Amino acid sequence: MAGASVAVGGSQAAVATVDTTAGRAETAATAQAGAYDDTYYQDAEGKSGQELKDALHGIISDQTKLSYSEVWDALKVTDEDPANASNVVLLYTGRSQSKSDNGGDADQWNREHVWAKSHGDFGTATGPGTDVHHLRPTDVTVNSDRGNKDFDEGGTESDEAPGNFTDSDSWEPRDEVKGDVARMIFYMAVRYEGGDGFADLEVNDEVSNGSAPLMGRVSVLREWHEQDPPDAFEENRNQVIFDQFQHNRNPFIDHPEWVASIWS
Repeated sequence: MAGASVAVGGSQAAVATVDTTAGRAETAATAQAGAYDDTYYQDAEGKSGQELKDALHGIISDQTKLSYSEVWDALKVTDEDPANASNVVLLYTGRSQSKSDNGGDADQWNREHVWAKSHGDFGTATGPGTDVHHLRPTDVTVNSDRGNKDFDEGGTESDEAPGNFTDSDSWEPRDEVKGDVARMIFYMAVRYEGGDGFADLEVNDEVSNGSAPLMGRVSVLREWHEQDPPDAFEENRNQVIFDQFQHNRNPFIDHPEWVASIWS
């Protein structure tokens, strides 16, 4: 999420912008990520490819699981606007919106499953359906417009979320969060490997994956990951999830180079 500015106010009436990186040039995550190499990530050090993927799966599977109702409160902390503690920043629009303005009505925000919950048919079940590493506050209408589409480039620009594009089988997020989206998808493909009673989630280079436990397009996601490296907002989010909620980390925020090592 590189240097994103976010609109403040309702979905159609942006009255100001705030910089989500303001005052966070160096977060706790930035300062501490290397320290986790000898502790949290010690079993992954020196590994690559499938061996690295297996090691990371074992590491990040040790987590506290939230209920779907608990996700509401978690997102109010993980996605807090650094310029306004009463608001959260919505993923696709970049809008800063009151934490209390959540629900199911138009222009409210709700809980977006970045790995679409129908891809693997896990719904809102505790586990992949409630994992806040891929759940984000999103405008209700935009969440519906994205639906369960895979990620790819192209299409028509979204009226509700300028900078995002969509066609019949894919969604392209705005540039400022392309890398964030990619790293959330890569996290899910490592965390959920067929245990926990859920499907083995994997990335592929297709779209229109339907209800299969697959998400594409991996070649595009890799490009987005490279083009939009982790910034202070994303690093802080990873740290908050680790410290306060699930007690596990997204390794591709801490070690972006591991993406190429696993999906070469």
